[in-house]
Amino acid sequence: MIMYISEIYRGRPADERSAAENASYDLLDSLAIEYERLDHDVTAAMEDCEAVGKILGIKICKNLFLTNRQKTDFYLLMIPGDKEFRTKDLSHQIGSARLSFAGADFMKAFLNIEPGSVSVLGLMNDKEGRVRLLIDKDVLKDDYIGCHPCKNTSSLKIKTSDLLEKILPSIKHEPFEVEL
Repeated sequence: MIMYISEIYRGRPADERSAAENASYDLLDSLAIEYERLDHDVTAAMEDCEAVGKILGIKICKNLFLTNRQKTDFYLLMIPGDKEFRTKDLSHQIGSARLSFAGADFMKAFLNIEPGSVSVLGLMNDKEGRVRLLIDKDVLKDDYIGCHPCKNTSSLKIKTSDLLEKILPSIKHEPFEVEL
């Protein structure tokens, strides 16, 4: 595990970050949402994310960017990091067969995110509403969620209620609860 962890910060960083990351902080600040931030090396595996989660005191969830076979419907799925993902279970609930991972080109086009940095905050870039947000019911049980600020060298701790009641309405994305 390659992890350089300095300390937990409140709010946006003082140093210069990417435009995508800064847009995440701008969104959170515009909604007066409090959050904690942890800067770290790239999180390349769920083990890295789990280490981050322990430090932030949260469960990190997997964020999967999916599409149907025709590449006409797109989904961002948030599930607990320790939960196994079975496409059959999800396909039945959303009425879409043959789900697979969407390519980096779609990720960039719809969410303005690079592979490895998928985050619910990327939905702020989906102005046309092409991506449907799916959240496993177990994610919603926790008081806090963890997500990247559209860059996988930082992680944020945000109240789940702030995600549901402030962030998602402001970016015009309604979550659909699934059970996996």
